[in-house]
Amino acid sequence: FLPEIRNEKVITPVMPTYARADLAFEKGDGPYLFAQDGRRFLDFGSGIAVNTLGHAHPHLVKMLSEQVAKLWHTSNLYRIPGQEKLAERLVANTFADTVFFCNSGAEANEAGIKMLRRYQHVSGTPEKNRILVATNAFHGRTLGTLTAGYSDKYREGFGPMPEGFDRVAFGNLNELRNAITPNTGGILIEPIQGEGGICRPPEGYLEGVRKAADEFGMLVMFDEVQTGIGRTGKLFAYEWSDMVPDIVSSAKGLGGGFPVGALLASEKAAVALPAGMHGTTFGGNPLAMAAANAVLDEVLKPGFMDHVLDMSQLIRDGLDAIARKHPGFIAEVRGMGLLLGMKTVPTNVDVVAKLRELNLLTVPAGDNVVRLLPPLNITKSHVDEALEAIDACAAALTK
Repeated sequence: FLPEIRNEKVITPVMPTYARADLAFEKGDGPYLFAQDGRRFLDFGSGIAVNTLGHAHPHLVKMLSEQVAKLWHTSNLYRIPGQEKLAERLVANTFADTVFFCNSGAEANEAGIKMLRRYQHVSGTPEKNRILVATNAFHGRTLGTLTAGYSDKYREGFGPMPEGFDRVAFGNLNELRNAITPNTGGILIEPIQGEGGICRPPEGYLEGVRKAADEFGMLVMFDEVQTGIGRTGKLFAYEWSDMVPDIVSSAKGLGGGFPVGALLASEKAAVALPAGMHGTTFGGNPLAMAAANAVLDEVLKPGFMDHVLDMSQLIRDGLDAIARKHPGFIAEVRGMGLLLGMKTVPTNVDVVAKLRELNLLTVPAGDNVVRLLPPLNITKSHVDEALEAIDACAAALTK
């Protein structure tokens, strides 16, 4: 007998892979989002560190609108002038000699993992195909980047996972060095962990990673998907250290809201991916390149990074005052620039929800951290508004 056929559906047309807040936005203006019911929210989440210049920035709107009217897509079978312009600018302002463009941070990280492995192959040491990764890391949702990341929860049911990753404690240089074997060919870490809880490594750690890699013939890759494009007050966070990586992945803020990813590499590392060894259909399309070039027009202006650091200090000072005023609310303030996190005493989920009630949007992270990721061009008035909401949240949750 055939089972009874049921006509009713339980699942929604949009696959329910997200635990979404019951909010729908229809308009953005600078650091503000406007919901369908008319409520205005101060956006200190920036689409998870994506909206570098806020919403509907005039220069981004102008450059993208002009490109929309001309050309959307040709594929990478042909030259794309916008790619060449963006690559030249990234090369001129970083360690990199060359750039590969894709669509997302996970894609950039996948390309970097391939580069780390194949570099050893073309160098005559194919046995060096294992990569050291860190605890509490997050690198994306593909099978490869899930394996490089730390969360067992995100990997549940997706096995078997790709092989070739060895995990060490983030920030522990001795453990990293002790984990190096004749099969270790690369190191993949975040200079500041984002999803893991806005965690900075100890002083000298990144330099020690570079030294260990050079000593044992390995490459170093930084996942700067969240830390890059001015988020920490430098174009990339590695610039705060006295070391230079071989590979850096970028995405999120690079397009200012338009999907784009990039893999920056030294010439030494890039020999791993000659013509035909990697590719993408949509990556580096004219629309994405117009958006990313418009973002760099603003971010590379003199004084922009100083402004990021000034706003960061204002937020930190305000959070310190709130912590003194409301004991039992903020346990620690973390981060650099406008990549900031409050480790809260109440659960971060409750804090994020309460702040949303107060019309301030934030983002949770690991280790009970609430991320503050505002657009990089916020002003003091926006900082004051955010601090007022956080103060009210602290008062409500520490009664």
